[in-house]
Amino acid sequence: MPVRRPPLILALSVLPALALSALAGCGQDAQQGLPPPSAESQAAIKDDGGAPRAAFGRAIDGLFDEDLGRTQALVVMKRGSVIAERYGAGVKPDTRLDGLGMGQCVTALMVGQLVSDGRLRLAESAPIPAWQRPGDPRGEITLKQLLQMRSGLRHSETAASATGGPARQSDRMRMLYLDGRDDMAAYAEAQPLEAPAGARFVDSAATSVILSDLAARVLSSDRNPERRRKAVNDYLRNRVFAPIGMDSATAGFDRAGTMVGSAMVHASARDWAKLGEFLRHTGSIQGAQILPRRWVQFMLESSPRNPGYGAGVWLNKAKAEAGAGGEEVLFPGMAPGNVFACVGEYGQYVIGSPDQLLTIVRLGESDPQQERLVHDRLGKLLAMFPGGI
Repeated sequence: MPVRRPPLILALSVLPALALSALAGCGQDAQQGLPPPSAESQAAIKDDGGAPRAAFGRAIDGLFDEDLGRTQALVVMKRGSVIAERYGAGVKPDTRLDGLGMGQCVTALMVGQLVSDGRLRLAESAPIPAWQRPGDPRGEITLKQLLQMRSGLRHSETAASATGGPARQSDRMRMLYLDGRDDMAAYAEAQPLEAPAGARFVDSAATSVILSDLAARVLSSDRNPERRRKAVNDYLRNRVFAPIGMDSATAGFDRAGTMVGSAMVHASARDWAKLGEFLRHTGSIQGAQILPRRWVQFMLESSPRNPGYGAGVWLNKAKAEAGAGGEEVLFPGMAPGNVFACVGEYGQYVIGSPDQLLTIVRLGESDPQQERLVHDRLGKLLAMFPGGI
């Protein structure tokens, strides 16, 4: 007697709901002419976090396209849990990756703890001996102005090359790799004022090195490089990295024992994400206030000379004046206004979105043209989640 097969609709009805949803999504993608996400991106997604799953997967693929250079790591957290995680070739979850300019954010947190301890004062003149000589206008520069990148000190972060090659004579390059590399703070602090203190915003790697030197001056009793390095490293470990849970994090120092506060902080992508979560929770971990809330609020308030920058952190605001950092660094009009980010050269991002309960980390190697693509694709990824604009 022939076996009777159930109707197709009955067979489909017993499939798991998740499989039906996936079939429907594939059908929609096919109708729209969109490719399905790669197997790597589908495996990377543990939870869609409220974003369209197929579009989320394609967005992850887009951030690993070769036209962006090389993406080493992408981590997406929602409500404090990792919902997606993918790595490039040769990179593992515990691989330490350089945050480059994101070191500014770490430096600002360390300075915040020193202010909390009463060892530095935000509104007072920065205690740098060379600036305290009678008649030196640099004595007007406050710690607050340094943190908000409006010291007025001469600085060129980049410099154009007449041959089209890499810029090698900017102040940043000279300080990090040429005549300033052995004592970066001495190089940075020797620069003259080219604008009145507080009058102009300039993103400056040198400023973060000055802040690191201030930390070393109050933590170590002398200029011995080894003792300076140990004092700052111990304080950074005990008061910043360990409380946040950034167990993999390490900081780089120059030969004078000064932390390179604008770069050379290495950590795993997951630990960089913990930094974003710490800021998103305004300095608390599981309800325990590690850093005074008012300090993190200060970091996330607009600098008077550039609404798109706080203190060590970039903000999702349009710049108020020409020359205040070039193009918008974040995503005005694409994401909630309280989005913030630690940003480093070559496309390093730790993005926090309090309204969306999100933290997104992208680490990699991209040239300036590719960096713009990274920026745009991260903005579109952010906009996929509930609460986006």
